[in-house]
Amino acid sequence: MSTRVDVGIANDPADRSYPIFVDGEPDAEERFAAELCTRLPAGRIGIVTDETVSRLHLGRYADALRARNRRLTAAVVPDGEGSKSMARAEELCESFAREGLDRGAVIVALGGGVVGDLAGFVASIFLRGVSYVQVPTTLLAQVDSSVGGKTGVNLPAGKNLVGAFWQPKLVYADVTSLATLSERDRVAGLAEVIKHAFIADVELLARLEDCADRACAGDPKLLEELVAWSCEIKARVVGTDERETTGARALLNFGHTIGHALESASHKMPEPLRHGEAVGLGMLAAARVNRALGGVDLEPRLRALLSAVRLPVDLDPRLSHEVLARVAVDKKRGGETLGFIVVDEPGSARVVALAPSRISEILLGIKSR
Repeated sequence: MSTRVDVGIANDPADRSYPIFVDGEPDAEERFAAELCTRLPAGRIGIVTDETVSRLHLGRYADALRARNRRLTAAVVPDGEGSKSMARAEELCESFAREGLDRGAVIVALGGGVVGDLAGFVASIFLRGVSYVQVPTTLLAQVDSSVGGKTGVNLPAGKNLVGAFWQPKLVYADVTSLATLSERDRVAGLAEVIKHAFIADVELLARLEDCADRACAGDPKLLEELVAWSCEIKARVVGTDERETTGARALLNFGHTIGHALESASHKMPEPLRHGEAVGLGMLAAARVNRALGGVDLEPRLRALLSAVRLPVDLDPRLSHEVLARVAVDKKRGGETLGFIVVDEPGSARVVALAPSRISEILLGIKSR
């Protein structure tokens, strides 16, 4: 049995509202195929995936769709953040055009956050917009990036600077696919669950603190619970503020302003940060900013939880003027300031307007005691 969470977009329930299915049972691909074919009964299917997911999961999903007499074509992109580029998006559009996909087509994003962001962006621009669905195969994508309709690619200047809000027709989180992840990738996904807990749900925070070891070990039932819980939180936020116009959805960016800068800078290193690892460090940075502004010091509790789930906490060695210069081109900037997310206490977050120079001053002037 799967858990269903509905994303209801305010003022537009017909066009951009959709269900999320969290499925932890075997043969999830069969139930996904049935759901897709019921909701989108016609149209050629274009699957976007990466090299690793292609080896692990593409065959069973393609077979399930073909068994229902759906014509499909698959496009496999290289693993990693480098595939989130304008050049790769153009290649996919060219490929789908050559394959004859028309405006009735459905694009399936089968993979992690990179694949989801890239495929969603392609769906938003191909033939001025076609339907797409998300089949996230990583914990990070299941609890965060597959939900909410944010799509995009990177520029040399920064992460996710080109994109569109384009809601999927369906999200199907196959929790059994998480068994194929490395511990590092699985743990990286827990950063977004921790984010949801700190900004919105003290009960989830307590649950994470109580079961950190089981989460790290990949307990299937626990992961299914955490995925559904996180999706419920994000669905509530997205439903009320789809395009970040009221400030509610902006709270989901807790840890991301500095996290994106750290992640981008790490691509020059032999072992780049995973997105979730960078977000964890970004949350530590946000906690320091909040403390410097006179707020409650949440860093010890946050650091303890990040350490308990084996996420990195070595923030200080990674901070530099070069890294923080990337904050100045953050997409959340408006004029001379940007909206920076701080948590006053667990379950209560807010947006503060800060100049990038002030953020740099705080973070380069305050070191861990």
